[in-house]
Amino acid sequence: MVRRRVYTSLYASLLFTVLGSVAWVTGQPFIFPSLGPSAFVLAFDRHGGRDRARRVVGSHLIGAVAGLAAYLLLAAGVTLVESPDPASLDGLRLAASGTVSIAVTSWAMIATDTNHAPACATTLIVSLGLLSTPRAAATIVVAVAVLVAAHEVALAVAGEVRERLVG
Repeated sequence: MVRRRVYTSLYASLLFTVLGSVAWVTGQPFIFPSLGPSAFVLAFDRHGGRDRARRVVGSHLIGAVAGLAAYLLLAAGVTLVESPDPASLDGLRLAASGTVSIAVTSWAMIATDTNHAPACATTLIVSLGLLSTPRAAATIVVAVAVLVAAHEVALAVAGEVRERLVG
């Protein structure tokens, strides 16, 4: 059990190191809160295969698109960087944007069989005005694809090493 804890922690950190490096080099938001749980899921359960990759990327794509649509329709120009005044129109707009984005993201993930709970955090990050431009939403999806690609490469390398050692 200790070995699994250490391996999962180190592996999730390795995946995040790849994203952090890309963020550092590009100056783009390749790291954001909902990717932490996604990195953990990939590190903890390494046997999900292509279906897991499809679910992770698909769900975050849905979350980014739903969040952006809700934000642009309901709360454009407002951000949740500090609490809005009680009973304010801006607060209502953000609450509506978040609520609609969660409803749409949940429905679409179930409809497309891409259930991955961290995508609900992604949709809130976008719909609450934190990363709510088309470029930021696209960066989110690319960051998730990079995370999954790093995971796939790491699994392939580990399999190759195992094959060479075992026979």
